[in-house]
Amino acid sequence: MKSLFSRLLLSASVIVFILILAVWQWFQFSQDFSRNQVQQSLHQELALHMAHINPLLSQGITSDAALKEAFHDFMLLGPSFEIYTLDTLGKVIAYDANQEKIKRPQISTQAIEAFIQGDELPIKGMDPRSLDSDKIFSAAHLQDASGKITGYLYVIIGGEDFDMWQSLVSEHQAPRILGGMLIGSSIFALLLFALLARYLTAPLSKLEQDLRLVETQKLADGLSLSHDYRGSIEIRQLSLHIKRLLNEISEQHKSINRQQQARHDFMLHLSHDLKTPLTSLQGYIDTWLLLPAHERSSDLIEVAANSGKYIQQLLSQMLELAALENGQITPDFKETKLSLLLGELKQYFTPRATSQNIQLDFEVDERLSIFTDPQLLMRVLSNLVDNAIRYTPSGGIISIKLITANINSEDHGIWLSVSDNGSGMHKHELQALQQMRNKPSFKHDDILPQLGVGLAIVRQLLGLLKCNIDIDSTPGEGSCFQIELQKI
Repeated sequence: MKSLFSRLLLSASVIVFILILAVWQWFQFSQDFSRNQVQQSLHQELALHMAHINPLLSQGITSDAALKEAFHDFMLLGPSFEIYTLDTLGKVIAYDANQEKIKRPQISTQAIEAFIQGDELPIKGMDPRSLDSDKIFSAAHLQDASGKITGYLYVIIGGEDFDMWQSLVSEHQAPRILGGMLIGSSIFALLLFALLARYLTAPLSKLEQDLRLVETQKLADGLSLSHDYRGSIEIRQLSLHIKRLLNEISEQHKSINRQQQARHDFMLHLSHDLKTPLTSLQGYIDTWLLLPAHERSSDLIEVAANSGKYIQQLLSQMLELAALENGQITPDFKETKLSLLLGELKQYFTPRATSQNIQLDFEVDERLSIFTDPQLLMRVLSNLVDNAIRYTPSGGIISIKLITANINSEDHGIWLSVSDNGSGMHKHELQALQQMRNKPSFKHDDILPQLGVGLAIVRQLLGLLKCNIDIDSTPGEGSCFQIELQKI
């Protein structure tokens, strides 16, 4: 029962069978109601005529042994009639039956009075021979010579014998009726199922055919369904979900391709970054080894050592970038004195800047406090200053200043400017880095291979700190990075 076909068949069969049973019950009820109404209407004045015909009953006599003979004559009307005389309170006085058959010696006169008053038929009254059934009847008042009501003549229409024969006939015909109902309902259910299955499964068949066509589509060109579906709301929703999933698969495929291409370009760029210091390191060491012992200079070893430090720094940055991409670093926001952070930054880079004849100009209000992760912001500024020192010529200036507005921003907040007068960046590099302004959070495929590991780390860290950035750079004139800060 897991297939759609079997479920539809079972549902259609059960529904049709229940409907047929309900119709049958309604038909039986309607038939009984109509039969009772007709029979009671035909015999409505039966008791009245019987009371007038019989001389004893016409005198209002209700309890007399002579009534037995009159009852016997009346029974010639047929075994389906049972005749009783009642007193004014409904007590059974006389009857043509064995005493043990009388189960109700007292019956209610309310239905009898309603019948005599001419209420709408059919009206059922108590059956003296049964404790739990009511039957249609005919009734009339019995009056004495003075016109005083002495009781009732109560005639049951369809008595005990009639019920017995009707039960026998019903038991004989019940298997035929039930069998006919089952066969008819089965045939009707199959026909209904065939129509429903054809109508309901047509959109599913169409959807299944389109999904087969999806297998022939190229993932690089995108996956899609070729039709719209007008079936039930479930079919339409299913098709919409499938279209959405196919679109997501196509987008993820494109994203994976972009990520693979970005990583490929990143590895090429990284190989170039590693190749230069490695070649320098190997060259100076080989030169030092080839020279005679008395001609060897410590300058060669010092240059080789600097190349080794640069390789070490580059490898550390790669590990840091991997940690950022894997989500292993989470920010810890707190109140931070910006002047203390810049003072530590200047102290760290002063020896290196001095050796290259580069001036560091850090100016900030000592009272200003910001809300950030000081360690992550320190690493952002360290990478920017490190790149600035690397590309700024001798005699250049690297400055960090606080500005209160940014001309490219819709908000007028607190911005920190990091600028230099170095070599600057080319247009394609600037466009790649400008993506940070439009993407407050970064995914693994958002690597910027053309900018190097340092600026890729900057980009990831600013995403964690939820900081916006603007970049202005001109080749040969320098660069200016403006970072938005959250003021306390």
